[in-house]
Amino acid sequence: MTTPIQPPPAIRALPNLIFASRWLQLPLYIGLIAAQAIYVFHFWVELVHLVEAAFGNQNALAALVKSIGYKDSVDVTGLNETIIMLVVLALIDVVMISNLLIMVIVGGYETFVSRMGLHNHPDQPEWLSHVNASVLKVKLATAIIGISSIHLLKTFINAANYEEKVLMWQTIIHVVFLLSAMAIALTDRLMAQPKGSKEH
Repeated sequence: MTTPIQPPPAIRALPNLIFASRWLQLPLYIGLIAAQAIYVFHFWVELVHLVEAAFGNQNALAALVKSIGYKDSVDVTGLNETIIMLVVLALIDVVMISNLLIMVIVGGYETFVSRMGLHNHPDQPEWLSHVNASVLKVKLATAIIGISSIHLLKTFINAANYEEKVLMWQTIIHVVFLLSAMAIALTDRLMAQPKGSKEH
């Protein structure tokens, strides 16, 4: 029986170096964690402004009106339903982007860098147990559609302050996101179908 020829140590070191290069992504995920912290801070600033404006603080109201791009022919002296709705949608938008960041950080690290070993952890996300590059891609596309929907809803509620061209392009871009997500999901389904047919 012949013994297999072992490659020289220098050649074996090259694949190890290439595989170890995945750790170069670690600073990127740490940077996304920092971005997540900034979103948390922004969320609480907006929420505090909303609470203060509800109690009649004019400075907080002015900050809210400026942040949501709300304009009215009459000076705004207090909260109205439209302003509250736009602020709440902005807060939901922050939460959805934060959820997207968590999916990228946790799913991306688990898929491309290293296993987290969370199989027995009670707080392990349900989707993490079967996450891979394909599943992560579909989930990210779905999350982006949700964020785009919130932005589009905010624009339509405040449509008087936007040009018709802006409304049209936001709608077109949202439809493109929808079609892209459908194409990604269909492609993944078609790629997985032969595996399923072999099992049967």
